[in-house]
Parts: sequence; structure tokens; C-alpha cells
Amino acid sequence: MANVTLDRLRKVYPNGFVGVDDATFEIGDGELLVLVGPSGCGKSTLLRMIAGLEAITSGELRIGERRVNDVAPKDRDIAMVFQSYALYPHMTVAENLGFGLTLRGTDKAEVARRVRESAAMLELEPLLDRKPAALSGGQRQRVALGRALVRKPQVFLLDEPLSNLDAKLRASTRVEIARLHRQLGTTMVYVTHDQVEAMTLGQRIVVLDKGRIQQIDTPMALYNRPANLFVATFLGSPRMNLLQGEVAARGEGLELRVGDGVALPLHPEGGLAATVRGYLGRRLTVGLRPEDLHLTSAAADFSGRVETVEPVGNEAFLNLDCGGSELIVRLSPRHLPQVGQTVHLGHDPAHLHYFDPESGRRLDG
Repeated sequence: MANVTLDRLRKVYPNGFVGVDDATFEIGDGELLVLVGPSGCGKSTLLRMIAGLEAITSGELRIGERRVNDVAPKDRDIAMVFQSYALYPHMTVAENLGFGLTLRGTDKAEVARRVRESAAMLELEPLLDRKPAALSGGQRQRVALGRALVRKPQVFLLDEPLSNLDAKLRASTRVEIARLHRQLGTTMVYVTHDQVEAMTLGQRIVVLDKGRIQQIDTPMALYNRPANLFVATFLGSPRMNLLQGEVAARGEGLELRVGDGVALPLHPEGGLAATVRGYLGRRLTVGLRPEDLHLTSAAADFSGRVETVEPVGNEAFLNLDCGGSELIVRLSPRHLPQVGQTVHLGHDPAHLHYFDPESGRRLDG
């Protein structure tokens, strides 16, 4: 096991495109860290730089205490699991599992022992004599994981390993990867574009966009205190509601005038109150998670017209038109309003998120 340190890592392609810009962070020894972001954000490029499959333009990369910028991939003591399973079709499961060790000249008895050990861990023992064509997608993915496990590397790198699986298999394999990490205690770097995978797997998450790190923190810290509008809307399903309007006085307090007679009461506290008051007469963006809105028959903060109702079993989502702004409300599926109905909404002022609409940054007191 080892920690991985990235110090101002940068990747610039020959055409001038910047794939990764100034990536600086440390992956702790035994940590499961997730790199997440939309397609083209630089997460796979960053992973390939750690693996040695992409040349580093500038900056320094260390695995443990060793600088590895110019170290060949085979000498970095890492194992990588790709999106494609990359199994040899003419080899059995046992042969695929042990192939990397055999190439390194490992003793046959040791290869057999490690293959049995990995197969038992991943419940592959009944499949050892089969070839990949006789396996399901989930079984092939477990073989790809097992092939990395047998090497006992310092660092595991996983590049969207579940994207080829159906929803049920993704969920079960995700649990399997989390269990393996707890059991092995090995440093893992996991790349995904799926924010649910990121939130459920990562001990910490690195959120990337356009090659730059937007925020690094634990899953719930990112969810509860996003650093900017990109993080706020990328993490969370459904995404955070955003209301933009002008800040105005409301008695001794403040409100956000969204439009069409809709005004959201604002109740910032402490130092944040002075910060928000500085936006009087100016535009401000306010965020609300769908679960922080509720229907009310009492004096309503504001109202919205029901556009669609989406029951999904244990919960339902209302899509509302609120003064020209779209809102999503997460509700219990019982006693849902009808499409076209006007509903009154309440909110918890303590759960409002305030953002500067120009820079996108979070406002703090």
C-alpha cells in the first residue's frame, strides 16, 4: 500500500488543448478516492497519468516516496481495471487471472495460490475452467477485478469499471468493490461519471470540470456545502433547484424576487446575513435541494404550477413552474397533486445555498 501525491500536475496535448490543469492533492494510504465529472472533464486522463499511460507535461507525481514521472507503467506497482474487461478470449478464467503473474516469472505454485485466493474472494471458483464467452457481464467484470487483485499492487486504478453493466449488476458490483476495499485496505482511485457511484463509493471525491479541480471533500460535505454552482448541480439526483432574482428588502428582512410575483424569503444568519445584504438591488442565485421544499396549505412562501408528476415507488418528484423558473420537489408518493394544479410551497431557510451568479462561487459568512 502507498499514498499517491499529485503536485501541480498538468497535461497539455500537442494541439494546445489542456486536458488536466494544476491538479494538486494527496490520496491517502488505503483510501478509496473517486474522480468524478462529466465526459471530457479530464478524470480518465488524470488516472492514465497516474498509471503512466499518459505523459505528464509538468508537475510531479509520487507513489509513496518515489517520484514516478518518468517510471514505466510496469514498474510503478499499480494495477488498472478498464471499462472494457480486456480478457483474453482463448484463456480460461484461471489463466486470465494468473496471466500477469506468469509474465513476471512468478513461480507456478505461487500463481496457483494467488489465483485460488482471488477466485475465492470474488466467488469465481466454480468458473475457473470457463472461457470469457461463457460468462455474464458481471462475471467478466469480476474476473477483470481478480486479475488486478492477484498482483497485490500498491495502488488500484479503476476506470469506469461498471459502465458496461446493467443497473442491477452495477449496484451489486459497487457493493462488491466497497467490500473488497474494506477487506484489502489498498489505495484505490476510481473514475466515474456517475454521481451515485461517486457518492456511495468514495471516502473522498474529487470533482473535475474542464480539466480543473472544482472541489475535494467527503461525499456529504460536497452535497451539503458545494463550493460553486457546478458542484451544486452535478452532485445530487435530482439536481439542486436554482432560483435567480434580485435581492430586495422585506420588512427588516430580505427576499429574492424571482419574477411573475414570486418572491422567496431569505433568512441568512451570522456573517452570511451581511454578505447577502451586500447584494441588495443586485442579482443573486439561491439553491434549494428538492427534499428541502414541501407542500403547505398554510401561509405559503411561494407557489408553483405542477407541470409533471413522477412517482418512482418510494418517492415522487413534482416538476413545477415557479414564476418562470423550474423547480423539482421530492415528496412521499401518497396524496400527490394533479398536473396543472397550483401548489403552495414552504422551505427550510437554514438549507438555502447562496451563490454569486457571475463567478458561480458559494457565498459564506
